[in-house]
Amino acid sequence: MFDSIVPLQSGETARSEVVDGIADSGECERTKANRDQRSRLQPITAAAFAAACYSSRDLNFATDQQRSPTRIQIATAALTLFALWFVLCRQLSGEWSVNEQYSYGWFVPFFALILFWLRWEDRPEDGGQRAQGGRRKGIAAAIAIVALIALFPLRLFEVANPDWRPIDWIHTAAVVALTLLLIWMAGRKAWLRHFAFPVCFMFVAVPWISPIEAPVVQGLMRTVAAVATETITLLGIPAQLEGNLIRVGNGLVGVNEACSGVRSLQTSLMIGLLFGELKRLSVAKRLVLILGALAIAIVANFGRAFFLVWVAATTNISAVDSWHDLAGYTIVALVFLGSLGLATLLGKGGRRKAEAGSQRSEGGGQRSEHSSHASEPSSILHPRSSSSPASPFILHPSSFILSLAWLLTVEIGVEAWYRMHERGLVARERWSARWPDTAKDFRDIHIDEKTRRILRFDEGRGAMWKIQGKEDGGQKAEDSDQKSEDRSRKTEESALLYFFRWRAGSNSALLANLHRPDVCLPAVGWVQAGDYGIRSYPVSAKFSLPFRHFLFAQALPGSANNARQRFAHAFYCLREDRVRDESDASLAREEFAQEPTEWSRRERLSLVVQGRRHLGQQVMEFVALTREEVGPEQAEAKFSALLPELVEAK
Repeated sequence: MFDSIVPLQSGETARSEVVDGIADSGECERTKANRDQRSRLQPITAAAFAAACYSSRDLNFATDQQRSPTRIQIATAALTLFALWFVLCRQLSGEWSVNEQYSYGWFVPFFALILFWLRWEDRPEDGGQRAQGGRRKGIAAAIAIVALIALFPLRLFEVANPDWRPIDWIHTAAVVALTLLLIWMAGRKAWLRHFAFPVCFMFVAVPWISPIEAPVVQGLMRTVAAVATETITLLGIPAQLEGNLIRVGNGLVGVNEACSGVRSLQTSLMIGLLFGELKRLSVAKRLVLILGALAIAIVANFGRAFFLVWVAATTNISAVDSWHDLAGYTIVALVFLGSLGLATLLGKGGRRKAEAGSQRSEGGGQRSEHSSHASEPSSILHPRSSSSPASPFILHPSSFILSLAWLLTVEIGVEAWYRMHERGLVARERWSARWPDTAKDFRDIHIDEKTRRILRFDEGRGAMWKIQGKEDGGQKAEDSDQKSEDRSRKTEESALLYFFRWRAGSNSALLANLHRPDVCLPAVGWVQAGDYGIRSYPVSAKFSLPFRHFLFAQALPGSANNARQRFAHAFYCLREDRVRDESDASLAREEFAQEPTEWSRRERLSLVVQGRRHLGQQVMEFVALTREEVGPEQAEAKFSALLPELVEAK
C-alpha cells in the first residue's frame, strides 16, 4: 500500500524540477513550499487509511458479537415457546381423543415442526433497520403483555369448560401471536413473512365452532343420502330417502356424521395445506390444490355411501358395519394420493422457473463480485452505510424468564382458584352398575358415534332385557299353555339400563346433565306425561340413591287417535363424586333436580365464578316399557325392589 505512494512522490518531484527551470524564482519558491507540504501529508494519510481499515473491522466484529443471541437467550426463548405450545396442545388433545372427526389433530403439531424446520434451513437475512429497535420493543411489549394477560382468564374458562370451542380458538390465537411476535423481533418482517405459515398451520387442528360445523355436517348428510339414493335407484335397486335414512329391501341405512364426509373434508384441508407448503407453491396454486383435495374427498365420500347402501341392499344390514371403517380409511388414502399427485403436477412449473432463476442469479453473482471488490474501500471507510444485514435481535433473557414466571403463575393461580372453592368437599360412596347378564333376552344396546362424541364419557354401556311380572312367576303348572301365554304377554315388561362414568378433570361439569330422559326420549317421539320429582331409593341398609321419576307415552304405529299406546317410566340419577356436606344436603339441591343443561354462556360463566370444575360424575338411567298404564306408586315400588340387583357398591 505504501509502495504505491512512494513512486508517485518521486515522479512528481521530477516534474517539479522541470517546472522550476521554466518558471520564475517566485513561483519556484511557492511551488517548492506546496510540494514539501504534500510530501509531509501523504504518508500520514496512508497510515490513517490503514488504521481505519483495521479499526472498522474490529468495530463491526465487536458489534456483531454483542448483538448475536447467546445460549441463555436461545434456551430461555425455547423454553418459553415450549411451555406455551405444550399447554395449548394439552387443551386441544381432549377433542382429538374423544372426537374421531378431529383425530388427525395429533399429527398437526409434528407437521408444523417439520415445516418450520424446512423454513429455517432457507431463512432469509434480517431485513430490518437498527434504528427501529426502540420502536419495535414498544410494540412487541404491548402485544406480549396483552396476550400473556389474556392467558389467565382463558385458562380459568378452559378448566371449567374444556369443551368450549371458542375458547380454544382464542387460546390458539394468543399462542400464535406470541410466537410470531418473537419471530418478528428476531428477524423483522422478512422472518415474519417466512415463518408465518408453519406457525399458523396449527389452526387446522382447532375444532370448528358449532355455528359453522353444524350446518356443514347437516348439509353434507342430506346431500350424501340424496345422491346415494338416486344412484342406487338408477341401478334398479329400490330405495327410499327418509331424512338422513335410506330404506332398502333389507332395512334402513343411516347416513350419520361419520358418513357425511365432514371428517374427510377436514382431513383433505389439512393435507392440501401441507403439500402446498412442502412444494412451496404460490398462493393461487395452493388454492387450486386445496379445492382439488376437497373435491376428491367429496366424490370419494359419495362413492363410499353408495357402496355401503349397495352392500345393505344386496346382502344384509349387518354387513355394513364390517365395511364401514375400511371404506373410511380408503377415502383418506385416496385424498392423500390424489393431493400428492396434484401437488406434484402443480409444482413442475414452479421448479422450472426456480431453475431458470438460479442460472440467472449465478451470472449476476459473478458480475457483482467485481463491483463488490471495487467498492470495498468505501464500505470500510463508511461502515454505517454498509448494506450488510444487522444481526438478529433477541430479547434479554430476563424477558423470557419473566414470561415463564407468569405462565407458572397462571397455572398456580387457576389451580388455587378452584381449590379454594373446593375446600370442605367430601367424597361420596363409590358405586357402579351391576348388569343382569342372565336375564331373559338380555342384549347390549349399541351407542353410536354421535352419542359418544357428545357425551365424551370415559365408561359407558347400555343394555335391554325382559322383566317377568309376579303373576307370571306364580303361574301354576297345571294351567293350559294358552292361558300361560296370554298372562305372560300382559305382565311382561321391557327394561333399558344406561350407565355412564366421567372421570375427574376431562370434561365440563354440565356434560353429565345432558343425557337424561326428558331430553333423549322426546327426541325419538315420546311425549312427557308426568314428572314425579326425586325420591331416595335404598340399595342396602346404609346406602341409598336419589332418582328422578318421569312418565312418557307414545302412540303405537297404526293406532287411530292414539287408541293404543305404550308407556315408559324413566328413573334418572346423576351422582357427583364429591359434595359439600351430604348430611344437610336436600334432594332438591341435586344437580338433576334442575332443568336440563342449555349450554348457555351464562351457565358456563357461572361455573367459573363458582369455581366448579369436573370432579367426577356418573349417571344411571333406568326405563321400564309397558303396554299397560301403571300408576306412579306401583312403578316406583317395582323399581325399588329391582334397584339392589342393579347397583353394586364399591
